[in-house]
Amino acid sequence: MAIHRRISIAAVLALAASVATTGAAFATTTPLPGGSGSAVVAPVTAGQLAAAVKPAATFQGALPAPTGRFAAGEDVIHLTDWDRPDPWVPSAGPRQLTVSMFYPAVAGTGTPAPYMTLAEAAGFIEYRTPAGSGITAQELSTVTTHAYDNAQAVHGKYPLVVLSPGFENPRNTLTSLATELASHGYVVALVGHTYEDSGETLANGQTPPCAICQDGPTAPDPDTITASRALDVSFVLDQLTHGDRAWHLSGLIDKHSIGMAGHSIGGAATVDTMIGDQRVRSAVNLDGTFFPVPAPGQITRPYLMMSHQVGDPTWTQAYANLGGYKRYLDVSGANHATFTDIPILAQEAGIPEPAGIDPVRGTVITREYVTAFFDQTLKGIHEPLLDGPTPNNPEVLFQY
Repeated sequence: MAIHRRISIAAVLALAASVATTGAAFATTTPLPGGSGSAVVAPVTAGQLAAAVKPAATFQGALPAPTGRFAAGEDVIHLTDWDRPDPWVPSAGPRQLTVSMFYPAVAGTGTPAPYMTLAEAAGFIEYRTPAGSGITAQELSTVTTHAYDNAQAVHGKYPLVVLSPGFENPRNTLTSLATELASHGYVVALVGHTYEDSGETLANGQTPPCAICQDGPTAPDPDTITASRALDVSFVLDQLTHGDRAWHLSGLIDKHSIGMAGHSIGGAATVDTMIGDQRVRSAVNLDGTFFPVPAPGQITRPYLMMSHQVGDPTWTQAYANLGGYKRYLDVSGANHATFTDIPILAQEAGIPEPAGIDPVRGTVITREYVTAFFDQTLKGIHEPLLDGPTPNNPEVLFQY
């Protein structure tokens, strides 16, 4: 299987200048887990957390403001699947997930939401950021997200979109997309897939880092990871659409209008999710190699593919096998991280970037096309943006 769509977060955050001419990978990449083993890394300790939080304030990150008519509220919820042992660390007990819920909110209510917990930020810096970056956990945790804790929800019913991040990426790296969707009238469930990234803070306060990122004879293959993520997503949907025990604002959700989008292996996981869960009416794959490629007839609901213009045979095959409404877009000059928050934060930190599309421009394109796709497929609003190339977006190449 091609591995160019899986990339080390340390390399992405460093945004090393030595990018391959195809844009396929940064200088330091690591392969997708496949037939090789893993080691459980110890959770972030109090001492490590204290060491990561330094008084110097040199980095003040801010994500682009959302463009919709609503403000974005945010809640963080913790869910436990008592019927399913954790697939990566069975000794941890039942599967635990941390989910950030974004929703349409009344402007001027609530308090600014942090980007990450301090422990998540410390894990990200220790596990993923190259030495000498100068970014502290305190600075990273307080990046301006344009989301608000305890914000007053705007009364109504809204489609639900589940977001799944890339392998090794904490859920927070899709925050800009989540706030944009919320501002346009969506409820968003941004799922942290425990033990698959640099750390998600769980209900018990622990922040365990990745247990399956290292090579070895027992590491799961990509198909196993996407299958597990599909189970995570279906469990989250179960919890959010059956009463209000999981989330006190679940009444905002239109249970009959559900979509999913994911980056990298999170995008690949949309296939298993759509095949196994008919509640997901449409999906978006942001630059993820297909593990597995859907067979003809398996997916006949709307599907959007957005790539960073690197030939991937699984994309050609997947597009041919998809039924129903579908679009395949390449973004000229993009790289694998373009569809996440990481390039913007790296630019703001003064870390050199590879040549190519401006990080903010990449975010604008991602948000515009993903929002348009869900507007059309979940809300029934025709979006001319999806009909073909436009002069305002010359970077977006329609492969159809």
